[in-house]
Amino acid sequence: MSLSSILGIASSGVATAQTSLRTVADNISNVNTKGYVRKIVEQTSLTSDGRGQGVAVDRIRQAADAYLERAAYTASGNLGEAATLARGFDQAQGLFGDPSSDTSFFNQLDSIYSGFNVASASPSSGLGRSQIVLDLRNFLSDSARINSSIRDLRSEADTQLTNNVETVNNLLKAISSLNTDIVQGNLTNGDATGSESLQREMIKKLSSYMDIKVTTRPTGEVRIIGGDSITLIGEGPAQLSSVLQPSGFNDIFVTPSGGSAILLKNRISSGEMFGLTQLRDKELPSLMNQLGEYVSHATEELNRAHNSSSSVPAPQTLAGRPTGFLDQATAFSNFTGKTTFAVLNSTSSAVVKSAVIDFGAATITVGGVATAFTPGSFVADFNTALGGTATASFTNGALSVTTAAGQGLAFDDGNAPPASSKAGKTFSHFMGLNDLVTSTGISTYDTGLTAANNHGFVAGGQIAFDLTDPTGQHLVDITVPVPAGPLMSDLVTALNTGVGGYGTFALDAKGRLNFSSTTTNLAIQSDTTQRGTGGVSMSALFGIGDVQRSLRTDQYSVRADIVQDGKYLALAQLDLTVAAGQPALKVGNGEGGKLLANAGAATASFDKAGTISSGTYSISDYAAQFAGSLARSSAQAENARKSADAVNTAAEDRRSKAEDVNIDDELIKLTTYQQAFNASARMVKAAGELYDVLLAMVN
Repeated sequence: MSLSSILGIASSGVATAQTSLRTVADNISNVNTKGYVRKIVEQTSLTSDGRGQGVAVDRIRQAADAYLERAAYTASGNLGEAATLARGFDQAQGLFGDPSSDTSFFNQLDSIYSGFNVASASPSSGLGRSQIVLDLRNFLSDSARINSSIRDLRSEADTQLTNNVETVNNLLKAISSLNTDIVQGNLTNGDATGSESLQREMIKKLSSYMDIKVTTRPTGEVRIIGGDSITLIGEGPAQLSSVLQPSGFNDIFVTPSGGSAILLKNRISSGEMFGLTQLRDKELPSLMNQLGEYVSHATEELNRAHNSSSSVPAPQTLAGRPTGFLDQATAFSNFTGKTTFAVLNSTSSAVVKSAVIDFGAATITVGGVATAFTPGSFVADFNTALGGTATASFTNGALSVTTAAGQGLAFDDGNAPPASSKAGKTFSHFMGLNDLVTSTGISTYDTGLTAANNHGFVAGGQIAFDLTDPTGQHLVDITVPVPAGPLMSDLVTALNTGVGGYGTFALDAKGRLNFSSTTTNLAIQSDTTQRGTGGVSMSALFGIGDVQRSLRTDQYSVRADIVQDGKYLALAQLDLTVAAGQPALKVGNGEGGKLLANAGAATASFDKAGTISSGTYSISDYAAQFAGSLARSSAQAENARKSADAVNTAAEDRRSKAEDVNIDDELIKLTTYQQAFNASARMVKAAGELYDVLLAMVN
């Protein structure tokens, strides 16, 4: 072996030892750097013609564990989702107040019922009436405030989701750019670990937004698949974009490099973006629907009691609610039983004139004279029968009855049984003629329609559905046009043909049109249907979809004249058994107040809302169910967050143990490489001395 060979071999040892020492120095200096992965020098023996030629650094790599990385990315995605949901539920629960406090939203109705109970014993107390009205107004305003705040939470989730688009796009671009640096470094046997460390940190951050799968090619570049087979990093980075939908919220699409746009929410199953989508499209709408169910039924039972009662003196005008039916034929059909309408003297409260409306016989009897009526001409027939003593009108789907000054109006359904009924409500209650709580829109979905009634929706209208599975994953969009057939049975058939095997629409005995499915949730994308010219839409009339149902909560208020003067609270009940000329209403009568006080114990048929199953509950029981459901959901979300955090911490700890710098190990390597350097340096020195001897001999 020549001296040149010896010098070359020794020099390669010095160079390799220097690189190894530099790597150890880098590891030791970053011992406390979060996310730093220790470097490992891989060296290889050099040979030529079967003879050793020294040593060379093959590559410098990170001590990364692919299995632990995958576990860490999965844990990060689960934590991102769980933390988002827990934060959302915590904010939502805070809107309702502490359930153990008297001021909690769920306890407000109790004070109202108590107020009516006191008022029934002393119905002439103006102070008690004023307090009831104030408490009821506070309950309704708090309902609207909470509903609006939950809607704001949905908007915040949507905003955060669109903000994440820019963040994820920047991460994808940076990760793809680092791929180039890493490949170049590895091809030139350089140190690409700095770029790899930075890239790993970016990938970890990306994993918190959505579930990902990462593979590394032999050249060192990474390929990333998001969710269900969406190529996020391939030949280049994918591009995320937000597209505003008719719902007012954004859908996120992913366009892989050289590919077509893919709806993101349908392809991911964890991460912050998935959690935000779940919160916005599923959890918060369900909560709003629960609130709508609670408030609407609570007000309906108060209105039921109020319509069975009267103020003293009776009001001059009874103005009904919008029924959603612009035609009298539909509005006044399907009633059974009887109701008695009375006109009273406002001073004496004696009956001036009464009319028995018999829906079975289709007659209005006044003073022993029966006038026939049809549903389509009910108002005209009513006015004829009353002979001007009272006048009815029907405008925009609402019935209104008025009488002359100095007179009042009241209904009684117990005087001539059986009581009037449609969709489980008396005539006055169905029309909302003496409601305590009014609404600017459709507040109850008990339409009273049957399969044989005309649906009334104008041809050309369409309703579009967004169907999702129980986890919120998008399944299909379906558009159903108004059918040519005019009957409700035709409409139900068209809807069921449209949704196919995903679920079933059915019209119940009260005229409620509900969608039921154990595997599919339904939301409204758009609705251009109209019941009559300028009438309500299909989703508004029947309350299709959680979001549509939640709108009820914003529309309630205490009747304006009652707000102005509490004397119009209906705390008495009409007594038509008194002798002619005697007061049929008395100031001291508190029977109506008792009905209002017991409204919380009244049972009602609730539709499924969120995690609360459909069924018959009292108002108070449903309040307890609602409060419990919210508390459970919030607790489960927080427990899921804690569990995901623990798993994420454990995954990071395991990865840290395998990848972090161990100072003792590095010091051992330092000694080893230092000795190797010294030995190789001595070889270089010895070879140099031999050169000097040879040169001296030659000279």
